[in-house]
Amino acid sequence: MLEIKDSVAVITGGGSGIGLSLAEYWVKQGGKVVLGDIAEEPLKKAKEKIEGMGGVAEIVVCNVTNEDDCGRLADTAIEKFGQINLVAPFAGIIKDGLMVSPDREGKVQMKMPLSDFKMVVDINLTGVFLTVRECSERMINNKCKGLICLVSSTGSLGTAGQISYSSTKAAMSVMPKVITAEFFRRGLSDRLRCIAVAPGYVGTDMVKNMNQKALDRIIENVPIGRLIEPEEVAMFVGDMYKNEGIAGDVYFIHGGLRLGSKG
Repeated sequence: MLEIKDSVAVITGGGSGIGLSLAEYWVKQGGKVVLGDIAEEPLKKAKEKIEGMGGVAEIVVCNVTNEDDCGRLADTAIEKFGQINLVAPFAGIIKDGLMVSPDREGKVQMKMPLSDFKMVVDINLTGVFLTVRECSERMINNKCKGLICLVSSTGSLGTAGQISYSSTKAAMSVMPKVITAEFFRRGLSDRLRCIAVAPGYVGTDMVKNMNQKALDRIIENVPIGRLIEPEEVAMFVGDMYKNEGIAGDVYFIHGGLRLGSKG
């Protein structure tokens, strides 16, 4: 069993949402965090918040689609703290829309722009790959022990209007198996593990600010009758980190959302 106390978490998307909640949880347990985000102001506020809690945080303005930025993020953790124990590449975006949108006469008048599709893929998939690759390199070279925790989604099961987002989250569902197999092949899997957590609808500011009627319809399909709290996802990640028997798979936290009906 691993301990969070004195361990180092590298978290992208760390300026807000689930990433920030994970950072807060981590330092409450005695760990240290290196936060990456493309937005500088939220990062600065996150650092102030963490330090106001008595925690230790370093921040790096980081575009996860840029190799040099991801390398600098990983280097910061090693240079400041000497190790990386948790990698949480939680930076991501949503640009929902139908692939093609026929009008009432059955003719396609609108279609998803390639630029929108590529932007989601670049950040949600390429960005995860680069973050994990660069952090894994430093973890191996510095003989670190810990967990790579990807974030998938119930959207990976296939949600209309989310062809780009769902595709990237489906990719997150297979990556733990591939990465774990590669670590196993190289004799590293006794100290480096990879999993993915797959939240349902999480009560981040973005979700809570949705149209209330749309939000009510979402909650109608959640058996526990509410959104998942970001703090619950953070605690779930912490439990996955501590339990060394967990590796190579996807673990859902969605309040029973996959049931899909009240029957």
